Amino acid sequence: MKKTYKIEVDCANCANLMEEAAKNTAGVKDASVNFMTLKMKVEFEEGQDVQAVMENVRNNCKRVEDDCEVFI
Repeated sequence: MKKTYKIEVDCANCANLMEEAAKNTAGVKDASVNFMTLKMKVEFEEGQDVQAVMENVRNNCKRVEDDCEVFI
């Protein structure tokens, strides 16, 4: 399953850090962050609880960029 989320991030480098954090989250098959459109696309692994995985994605993103936001 793929979903798109609105994000808030200050710079392209921070967006890259968020993308890497999302990709390294358990339950995420792939992720991409577009700084220009302020959107994050996430592809989930089969059988995952999307809401729980996205909470973990948000937490991991905040570890690398504490003033970012992922709107779930």
